[in-house]
Amino acid sequence: MLTKKQRDLLLFIHERMKDGDIAPSFDEMKEALGLKSKSGVHRLITGLVERGYLERLPHRARALEIKRLPEGYRPDDDDHGHVADLSRNINAVYASAALDTVPLYGRIAAGTPIEALRDEGQTIDLPPGFIGSGAHYALTVDGDSMIKAGINNEDIVIIRRCDSAEDGQIVVALVDGEEATLKRLYRRGGKIVLKPENDDFEEQVYDAAQVRIQGRLVSLLRTYQ
Repeated sequence: MLTKKQRDLLLFIHERMKDGDIAPSFDEMKEALGLKSKSGVHRLITGLVERGYLERLPHRARALEIKRLPEGYRPDDDDHGHVADLSRNINAVYASAALDTVPLYGRIAAGTPIEALRDEGQTIDLPPGFIGSGAHYALTVDGDSMIKAGINNEDIVIIRRCDSAEDGQIVVALVDGEEATLKRLYRRGGKIVLKPENDDFEEQVYDAAQVRIQGRLVSLLRTYQ
């Protein structure tokens, strides 16, 4: 038996995922259900997972799969209108909130490095709360070497500016001051290893002096045509 909040959240996720496989963010769920914190969303999702209504998919941010809907649910019953109201509520919240704007700096290779592009004339608007503190920028992914990390060709990645990162983090690495690439960073025997997330691509190994970190991946945007 689901609580009202669990049922509302499950149907809200179902409504938002009908046309794609990306679940709404925790901020969207929080605002739609009128919760005070994202921890409340986490507890509801955990409850739905434990009861077999949702499944968390590994290695992907915001990856949820609906396993079943509430007993007795029909797409044309009163719940459908209620969920539509929740969706309109979240859309109204974001429409009235100030968006975060970050520069869009052209394309970056998720394969072999390419010449770093920097077009400061373009920007992209992000929902409030989508990024944290600090300076950020966006890049369009060119290539498929990071697909096992859920990063596809033509995705837009959101990067937090920084000049250092921990092993295993996905970074924008500038190689020899000319070419930028998106890879997982590792340090091995005094070398820098840039590791792809695609078995068809090989690791790239450089002297430490050849590589400069220009940012760390914090999120991505995907458009379905």
